Amino acid sequence: MEFFNELLTLFCTALVVFGGGFFYFACLFGSAEQKGKNAVQLSGGSLAKEKVQEGYEQYWSFFRHPNGNEIDTSDKVPAFVDTFYNLVTDIYEWGWGQSFHFSPRISGKSHRDATRMHEEMAVNLLDLKPGARILDAGCGVGGPMRAIAAHSGANIVGITINEYQVKRARAHNKKAGLDSLCEVVCGNFLQMPFADDSFDGAYSIEATCHAPKLEEVYREIYRVLKPGSLYVSYEWVTTELYDSDDPEHVEIIRGIERGDALPRLRSYKDIAEIATKVGFEVVKEKDLAKPPAEPWWTRLKMGRIAYWRNHVVVTVLAWLGIAPKGVTDVHDMLFVTADYLAKGGDTGIFTPMHMILCRKPE
Repeated sequence: MEFFNELLTLFCTALVVFGGGFFYFACLFGSAEQKGKNAVQLSGGSLAKEKVQEGYEQYWSFFRHPNGNEIDTSDKVPAFVDTFYNLVTDIYEWGWGQSFHFSPRISGKSHRDATRMHEEMAVNLLDLKPGARILDAGCGVGGPMRAIAAHSGANIVGITINEYQVKRARAHNKKAGLDSLCEVVCGNFLQMPFADDSFDGAYSIEATCHAPKLEEVYREIYRVLKPGSLYVSYEWVTTELYDSDDPEHVEIIRGIERGDALPRLRSYKDIAEIATKVGFEVVKEKDLAKPPAEPWWTRLKMGRIAYWRNHVVVTVLAWLGIAPKGVTDVHDMLFVTADYLAKGGDTGIFTPMHMILCRKPE
């Protein structure tokens, strides 16, 4: 009898600990940057709950075309990218934060501080005064936009193709008290609804990699910039170490492309050439991931335990019917992609922060 009571006590204690831990991670836990999104709120973005699994399958169907290059056509890419961000936006916010990009690790600084400093550097390069009108091409849920507006006092106009991200960004802007400086528009950055010569500066942070042809988005940004204005972009590219004849290299890059909605990763050698082709003057070009910068991918490696913890939470919520069916598959896809990204960093064949600073001639 005494043994039974001890066993019952142990069981109840374990149940309370597990239940309390699950409640914390499902209902209370969220990244420091976003302050509000938690696991029980995971959704499929603009997709109805019952359509998430279908959306996941639709996403992968883009890679099953007989020619293997369906997503290379401009008319297919917007739907491809929109589907991707409907699937991943909530998971990104919950597990990563409001800024959907990487940054160099800085000793003595938190990931949040390193991210903010990486964003502030972009607007510092534009060298603009408070009140300037700046374009954020591919703004996501607006993490960089808010950091840059708070830092510079500039008026930021962001554009994203995903309607759900527009709603999230506007809610975050209002909560941060920055809605007077931050405007968000739903649209395609290949065909922007802005007048010619209407911005004092522009930036894109790890966003133009989604364009099927870089010259198309660069040409649009060139069009809306005022003469003499600057544009800075952080580009996802393969580096000089990438060998297209190395099967391991090819597998890593394809894994990054498929898990991050990329039509095709470009080579670092292409960026300045394309910028010049559309009319820009290249002011500066640098891979911000190179030493003395510390590895940007360590955050991915450090997050493995967190991934398995979060995966248990997501799996249980999906089983209970709280999270949409299909969210578990999306979460698993992102973990596999994180492994490819870390391998890209380890081998040095990939960088997500090839910086190019351009000027539109007077």
